[in-house]
Amino acid sequence: MDKTQLLSRIVERLAQDLAVITRAAQTAYETATHEENVAENKYDTLGLEASYLATGQARRMEEIRQSLVLFENLSLRDYDESRGIQVGALVSLASENGEVRELFLGPEAAGLTIAQAHRLVTVITPRSPLGQGLLGKVVGDEVTIVVAGVRQVHEVVQVC
Repeated sequence: MDKTQLLSRIVERLAQDLAVITRAAQTAYETATHEENVAENKYDTLGLEASYLATGQARRMEEIRQSLVLFENLSLRDYDESRGIQVGALVSLASENGEVRELFLGPEAAGLTIAQAHRLVTVITPRSPLGQGLLGKVVGDEVTIVVAGVRQVHEVVQVC
């Protein structure tokens, strides 16, 4: 799998998400500030609700913008076994039941999923339990995490 192409697709996806949320935030702002939405009584809350929505969307817009900048400035390096897995690594993990999944250890945008070469690649960050567990690991190492009281063991099968 080509990390450079994957990074380009992540940047492209974040740019699309930013465009969508920007339009949504602008619409919510216009609704919140429109003269027809001024409250006429204490039960008339359309303007207030729209302002809460606009505020939340503005926060999300800023999160996506920051993620986009971090990915645009991310320097991809070849995997160095002496350093182990670092941010920018593309990792294949096998679970105890043999299921293999592809993860990209990124600086932000946790949970973003990108289809790449007929596989799904999920972005995780070092702030997640799995991301923390992967830092410094090499091929053949096991990563054990506990999620909702359930112990999960994964083996690093490939890193690039």
